[in-house]
Amino acid sequence: MKTRITELFGIEHPILQGGMHWVGFAELAAAVSNAGGLGTITGLTQKTPADLANEIAKCRELTNKPFAVNLTFLPTVNAPDYPGYIDAIVKGGVKIVETAGRSPQEYMPLLKDAGIKVIHKCTSVRHSLKAQSIGCDAVSVDGFECGGHPGEDDIPNMILLPRAAEELDIPFVASGGMADGRSLVSAMALGAEGMNMGTRFIATKEAPVHENVKQAIVAASELDTRLVMRPLRNTERVLNNAAVARIVEKEKALGDKLTFADIIDEVAGVYPRIMQNGEMDLGAWSCGMVAGLIHDIPSCEDLIERIMKQAEEIIRARLVSML
Repeated sequence: MKTRITELFGIEHPILQGGMHWVGFAELAAAVSNAGGLGTITGLTQKTPADLANEIAKCRELTNKPFAVNLTFLPTVNAPDYPGYIDAIVKGGVKIVETAGRSPQEYMPLLKDAGIKVIHKCTSVRHSLKAQSIGCDAVSVDGFECGGHPGEDDIPNMILLPRAAEELDIPFVASGGMADGRSLVSAMALGAEGMNMGTRFIATKEAPVHENVKQAIVAASELDTRLVMRPLRNTERVLNNAAVARIVEKEKALGDKLTFADIIDEVAGVYPRIMQNGEMDLGAWSCGMVAGLIHDIPSCEDLIERIMKQAEEIIRARLVSML
């Protein structure tokens, strides 16, 4: 399938694996890229730029296909060594960067001077237009359904994607609620040039996370996510568990008096023990409503092949037959 996204990134299928904390390691990124999509290493999961350089080198040993690195720009007092991470990306020969969080404007000259294509994750049309104006090559438009941070506007993809199509000149992919060929065809019908999947790629054989995490996603329905940290205007969609229940109770009890310190035990530093050790009730972890559409744990190759086959069948058989 040929779209502006496949042409931009030099990939076979318009399917991207987004950056995910303590999930986006070389093994998964390479598996997605080898299957014809675009795999992504999560930059800040690597503690130092040197660690990221090693992870990029590892990915190069596993695939000769294009892959990306995610850089999330955090509003923190002690910011990560972003120039160092970018230097590791450039020296590693990576030509695609997925940015998220704050605007990447400050670092765009470093990225563009190195010939890197930038796709920025956005939860609104206005942020997408800003990304376009600062020179991003594409955007990933995240609807309210997405796992992780959906923004504060609560606009689902049935509205957000066609609005993005009305306003943007650069290509964009749909993110949030993406799982199969139906997702891809519907996203493209609404104006997207492909789709970005997060939660769906956690439940694959190559995802380097504990089996408990994968089974939790398969067992979950579309009703099993919760929104937390909304009083802090840092809303995150997570899979419901005992820790999330504690957060929700604190939010109800404290209301607008809630501070990050009140929930720090449930949200800070929990990802390694959840993703690697499978301690499922330890804390809150990002998961999309799309869990309701995930029923198995295939290889990345089987998943992407299945998606593309289903998409073609929908387009050629079901849709054309309706004309």
